[in-house]
Amino acid sequence: MSEAVSIGLRWLDHGAGLPLPRQQTAGAAGMDLVAALAAGADIVLAPGKRALVPCGFAMALPLGYEAQVRPRSGLAVKFGVTVLNAPGTIDADYRGEVMVPLINLGEDDFVVRRGDRIAQMVVAPVSAAQFRLTEMLDDTERGANGFGSTGRSVG
Repeated sequence: MSEAVSIGLRWLDHGAGLPLPRQQTAGAAGMDLVAALAAGADIVLAPGKRALVPCGFAMALPLGYEAQVRPRSGLAVKFGVTVLNAPGTIDADYRGEVMVPLINLGEDDFVVRRGDRIAQMVVAPVSAAQFRLTEMLDDTERGANGFGSTGRSVG
């Protein structure tokens, strides 16, 4: 296992008392993000509706890293609730509040309450990239064949 990345975290007033994001098991890639709503200020997501849910903290990722905000599989399977722009990217130079855009793709209202685990966050290294213009690209077996070109993989 590699050395842990140190990330500065600052609680905002409405996030005080919530648990720090952390991996729940030794093999977990993601850290749970929880809703930082005021007690009793629940968000009701009707089917097809979306909301931006605050997490109550800001952070300072080191340069060369990003945080990816991803859906929680249990919410997706059980209720049809997912992260709208999954995976969302939090850049290393962002210092605002971490927030999660949820959407309810299910058939019933879904209620978000303070402290509910709403998404997961994965911290990952990023590569610096720079494009260079070229007249030709190298040939590959796949070539320009796109979506679905390698065959159907579902039985």
